Amino acid sequence: MSAAATKARPEKLMMRIVKGGLQPADNYTTTKLRARKYTVGEIVAATITKPRNPKFWRMAHGLGSLVAENIESFAGMDSHKVLKRLQREALIACDEFAFMVPGCGIVTQYIPRSMGFESMSAEEFDEVYAGLCRYIITQYWPSETTARLEEMALMMESA
Repeated sequence: MSAAATKARPEKLMMRIVKGGLQPADNYTTTKLRARKYTVGEIVAATITKPRNPKFWRMAHGLGSLVAENIESFAGMDSHKVLKRLQREALIACDEFAFMVPGCGIVTQYIPRSMGFESMSAEEFDEVYAGLCRYIITQYWPSETTARLEEMALMMESA
């Protein structure tokens, strides 16, 4: 596996903007900062991003639940597994890894990227979500429309 594939993703810590600075947004972040032995006045490097609204992450899982409950080949799967399978099938938001298998040749593996609200920008999420809806309609549910899938997914999320 490549170095990029084995490289750990940096942990994200949630911070709140206050006048003139940032402060930990929750006890988890406070504990993590203490564990790293950061002290007041210290200079640290940071990448600041604004996480996407968690509502859209829940909406995606509503879509996964909708598919699991209405498309036979996904029956019994949890919403997260449905989303990952759809990403792999449709090759949407996947990292591609090629490797040699003796006696077989080069094999390509597709690993779905996280759609979590802290991992994907709102713009990228919108593209991925729309792509998944198009794929579901094309491959599994041709009687539905993207708008109807989104409406039903929202209802699943709030149920």
